[in-house]
Amino acid sequence: MTRLLTQPVRVIEKGVYRGPHRYSHTPMVRIQLDLGRMEDWPTDRLGDFSDRLLARLPGLELHGCCFGRRGGFVKRLREGTWLGHVAEHVALELQTIAGDRLTRGKTRSVKGHPGRYNVMYAYRDENVALAAGRFALELVDSLLPESVRGVVGLDRIWAAEGPYDYEARLEAVRQLVKASRFGPTTQALVDEAQRRGIPVMRLDDNSLIQLGYGRRQQRIRASISGRTSLVAVDIAGNKDLTKRLLAQAGVPVPHGVVVRDVEAALREARTLRYPLVTKPLDGNHGRGVTTDIRDEAQLRFGFAAAREHGRRIVVEQFFAGRDHRILIVDGQLVAVAERVPARVTGDGVSTIAELIEKVNQDPRRGEGHEKVMTRIRIDPHLIEFIARGGRTVETVPARGEVVDLRATANLSTGGTAIDRTNDIHPENIEIARRAAAIVGLDIAGIDFIAPDISRSVRETGGGVIEVNAAPGFRMHIEPSEGAPRDVARPVMEMLFPRGCRGRIPIIAITGTNGKSTVGRMVNHILRYTGRTVGLTSTSGVYVNDLIVAEGDATGPRSARMVLRDPSVEVAVLETARGGMLREGLAFDEADIAAVLNISADHLGLKGIETVEDLAAVKSLIVETVPRDGASVLNADDPLTVRMARRAGGRLIWFSLDGGENMPVCVRRHIDAGRTAVVREPGSEGGCLVLHRGGRREVIMAANDIPATLHGAATFNIANALAACAIAVAHDVPLLTIRSALCGFRSSFEQNPGRLNVHDAHGFRIIVDYAHNAAGLAAIGEMIDGLRHRYQRMIGCISIPGDRRDEDILEMGRLAARIFDEHYFREDPATRGRPRGQIMNLLKAGAIEAGADPERIQLVAGEAEATQAALRAARPGDLVVVTPTEVFAAWQQVCEFVPAEREFSAAPQPLYAAE
Repeated sequence: MTRLLTQPVRVIEKGVYRGPHRYSHTPMVRIQLDLGRMEDWPTDRLGDFSDRLLARLPGLELHGCCFGRRGGFVKRLREGTWLGHVAEHVALELQTIAGDRLTRGKTRSVKGHPGRYNVMYAYRDENVALAAGRFALELVDSLLPESVRGVVGLDRIWAAEGPYDYEARLEAVRQLVKASRFGPTTQALVDEAQRRGIPVMRLDDNSLIQLGYGRRQQRIRASISGRTSLVAVDIAGNKDLTKRLLAQAGVPVPHGVVVRDVEAALREARTLRYPLVTKPLDGNHGRGVTTDIRDEAQLRFGFAAAREHGRRIVVEQFFAGRDHRILIVDGQLVAVAERVPARVTGDGVSTIAELIEKVNQDPRRGEGHEKVMTRIRIDPHLIEFIARGGRTVETVPARGEVVDLRATANLSTGGTAIDRTNDIHPENIEIARRAAAIVGLDIAGIDFIAPDISRSVRETGGGVIEVNAAPGFRMHIEPSEGAPRDVARPVMEMLFPRGCRGRIPIIAITGTNGKSTVGRMVNHILRYTGRTVGLTSTSGVYVNDLIVAEGDATGPRSARMVLRDPSVEVAVLETARGGMLREGLAFDEADIAAVLNISADHLGLKGIETVEDLAAVKSLIVETVPRDGASVLNADDPLTVRMARRAGGRLIWFSLDGGENMPVCVRRHIDAGRTAVVREPGSEGGCLVLHRGGRREVIMAANDIPATLHGAATFNIANALAACAIAVAHDVPLLTIRSALCGFRSSFEQNPGRLNVHDAHGFRIIVDYAHNAAGLAAIGEMIDGLRHRYQRMIGCISIPGDRRDEDILEMGRLAARIFDEHYFREDPATRGRPRGQIMNLLKAGAIEAGADPERIQLVAGEAEATQAALRAARPGDLVVVTPTEVFAAWQQVCEFVPAEREFSAAPQPLYAAE
């Protein structure tokens, strides 16, 4: 094969979808590849590439691909598929080999870019998945014929990893999986939560987990819950205090003392009498514990071992019997396991050390708590214990001889577990329950010694030797012998009783224009119900109307901030296109989702070339609505009407036309007894009417809503209709909706940057974040009806630089039709355009539409342009400012000092007199 080109495949970008996204509701990693000329070379034209790939990764033969059966991907590979598709399956297989079994992936072409593909695959940990993605591309490249090899862009997109080495890369992915994986206890709780539909959010790199949202959330760290008492944990950590409290309550416990030096331990041993136990006062997981001490030498060894883990040492009586762990959750018995010390069985040939190595090859054994059993380590404790029987690690036990390796039976030291839940005597259950209650733990592991667990220890001897906070579940989840126990279920039932899923109502709002205003209207209505509301918007994150984070907060990160807030009872989330394209949604489902409208904006970015593409992205939020939720759609917008077939839950329409020209879909909807909110004609904007269950109910007159400016602001009537529909879906009474909207104004305090009016300088100023043609057109429609009130209309206008040329030109054309004087500005951040280009395109559009060039000013900088427009204003003028930095612009407007001149007539007020 001749060399086709030096750079056959190019990596464009990578990203992580952390929630539902436009391609799937499964979180995925996305890598965008440009195959270039390699699109002409599918796998069936690449020689022995497929054979070499399958030899390296034989597990690919199990991938079903689009066929849904074993061998499906191999069939595609043999028949010919593109390298992006191959990379998808390799990334999945590498994660599986490393320990995260995953199967779901997609590869989709990028619209408008031939040869470019989005390669997507599922993940459990995004760092693991990103590493697997790079490794997959390197592996695929290494197997290509030399003439077409060379993936470009890896080091630009990923940090450099050094020379490619298959084994080293695979080991790196394995280590990432190991570092990110939950332990058995946490994983069991997470799995149970997910089975119940309870949202799970990882809060750190370890095991701190949030279950549920907002005020209904609970937190866990392994088996410590948010309900676990700190005092109880402190008591359980002090073994001497625990024992004294239990003894005072009549619970059988061994007698013992706390000492600080070995001489004191020797003196106390004479009183307590052998056999004894030594352990650190505040130890756990069996660390530093030595049992069945029978002489001074062993006591000295036990004291030294315990001293490595604490300065104060417990010396107590040794209870003879079998070691059991009793799990108590919320005061009830959940599981009982007999813990058997680490042991090996001789074969007559191998040494004890060799037998230990064979036992450790069991795939269920791992380091620490990563798996259900722990590898046996040869350490001084093991050596000392087997020496009591005259053995060393080089001793060869006889065939069938069982050699105990430790006196303690902790799983963390290599022990095993036998389920005894069905065997425990009722009186032993009651002793364990009382022990947990006395210490005060909601989840407690009771270390219980009994010769026979089926008989009461009050009869046989034995009792409670420890009460543990944060007990491990792995001995109950997967015992070495006996039935596994569902120990996570009672924990979830304690944290989320009576079928509670730990969710708060989520209201998601999207569209091209009006999102912020509708979100604030809904927030205002819900505040009237007394609920604590978390709101995200373009101006920031708010909780109960107090700003907690400033700036554009319409993406997933801000939504997660609200969902993590323990005070929030309802989340109202403005959900913009950018965040959905970048990483998907922050939530798996929305109880109520509203799509307000779709118009040309942000086209040509991130693969969104048409308004239909934009509609497909924004429809994502209604697709996540569950059966018992509601989707609110604008019946006046053809693109939102099309979303009805994809929308979840019950459908609620809103429409500005509730008269004779009512949309057909709304008429049929109402006739079927379903819900719609419409504007019926009348004076000063008409009235808002609810149709529900065959009944017609008037909500209020449009001109009673101050934000509609006496019915002149039609777009805010539409926003109020949407807000009413959302509130109705949330079962807010109409009286509450009416009262709330009567108090909602387009003031800067209630709705910053949305139709804010300032009249203090002798002329009127409107500040509105009209950042696209549709928004500016809506402003123009409103002020057209007020034109007779003003001498001149002055516009200070701009548009972000990442819009298409035709969008910027259209903004200029609209400005020409609305304003008499034009101040076109350009922000320092031109988003990739040359300086001055945005302003010149705006000017060209305005001139094309008939504007007088002499009345057009180009001003670099938002503050400078705003100042110039304000200085040009005279009594009787109207100035419209469309800022990017809303707070700074409003402050500038308020602090503006006009030059001294005659101010005759003040503008007529837009609000009713108070």
